[in-house]
Amino acid sequence: MADVELRHGVPETRALGQVVLHPPRGAYRDVVAGLRQEGFTMCVDVTAVDYLTHPGRSGLPPGVAPERFEVVVTLLSFERRERLRLRVQVPEHDPVLDSLYDLHPSSEAPEREVFDMFGVAFEGHPDLTRILMPEDWEGHPLRKDYSVGRIPVQFKAAGAPR
Repeated sequence: MADVELRHGVPETRALGQVVLHPPRGAYRDVVAGLRQEGFTMCVDVTAVDYLTHPGRSGLPPGVAPERFEVVVTLLSFERRERLRLRVQVPEHDPVLDSLYDLHPSSEAPEREVFDMFGVAFEGHPDLTRILMPEDWEGHPLRKDYSVGRIPVQFKAAGAPR
């Protein structure tokens, strides 16, 4: 088996022509800070995936244990004309990750969306409140164990004679 390359001390892979880093939760913020020093000055997106029903995913390097949730961050370096992705494994029993807000203020809304839809909290976020769902909403709609169809939807002119 070939050795896994490391960058900022974490495993590096390639997917679809992009570099992908796989930092553990504890090193996540430090890796992003190092990448910022390297020229990755724009956070394009923060999103998440719930692998509850698909635990056998591919693309993880040896030594990176899959968890139920994966937070995916996309960074851009204008100087290098390079896009880079981070895939951070977040366990179901403790879905918490450091916020990138102080390093990348553009992460403010996407972190709130991940919190709202998946229930992954971002420690140190300045306003971790719901952004898409009403404040009194119970649950996180993009979790795979979230009950579908709990709210009846009535479409305009449904059942009306034609």
